Amino acid sequence: EQNQILETHFELADTVYTSAIVEPVDEVYLWLGANTMLAYPLNEALELLKNKIQSAKLKLAEATEEEVFLRNQITTSQVNIARVFNWDVKRRKEQRSKQQVDQKDS
Repeated sequence: EQNQILETHFELADTVYTSAIVEPVDEVYLWLGANTMLAYPLNEALELLKNKIQSAKLKLAEATEEEVFLRNQITTSQVNIARVFNWDVKRRKEQRSKQQVDQKDS
């Protein structure tokens, strides 16, 4: 199975796909970012990629938890803003009523 030629399709750019024939190799090149690419033996590359996927899944779970927390905080803030606004409307209405009563008494 490892010595078989692999035919695959991959994304070359946004909305541009191409096909390739991949012959068996002993090493792969992984792009690490910051203009860095390294050659890895297949088993080391697989282990590295599995660790990266596991780390990414953990970070996704943390980000999802934080998103839920932030959504709850946003909702709480919106409710508090609405309460303060309603309190201010009620306060101004009472002031106007008091001013009208004072003007009638004068």
